[in-house]
Amino acid sequence: MNYITQEGFYRLTEELSFLWKTKRPEIVRAISTAAAEGDRSENAEYIYRKKELRETDRKIRYLERHLKDINVVRDKPRQQDKVFFGAYVLLEDENGQQKQYRIVGGIEARGEENEISVKSPVAQALIGKLLDEEVEVLLPDKRKICYTILDIKY
Repeated sequence: MNYITQEGFYRLTEELSFLWKTKRPEIVRAISTAAAEGDRSENAEYIYRKKELRETDRKIRYLERHLKDINVVRDKPRQQDKVFFGAYVLLEDENGQQKQYRIVGGIEARGEENEISVKSPVAQALIGKLLDEEVEVLLPDKRKICYTILDIKY
């Protein structure tokens, strides 16, 4: 089953709407203008815009395909001192370095926002753990990192 947070669902449906209603029509107009300039085989603007249209259409298809087969998680869990889907988790490693992650669905995960997929090694190690519990994470490169859960928010 594919899960997504309510915020992620909203953001991705807005992105899909923008791609369909704004970006794609702009690209099509630009292609039409560039095509009117003559020889398409040597027209850099035409070639660039055709590539941009293919990439936009690919993103639209991806979002449409994935957004129809998901379950939006709207409710907070009853036990809020335990890590579940949608949690913001503050961790501390053995060196005293702190990191905060939010556990979200794979389609919505954004590394730059410290959102990690529920299927990632860190999220898999955290799910079901309690506040102040120590967690050992096995990374894909076979290294182990130990964290202490300092805070859990929903």
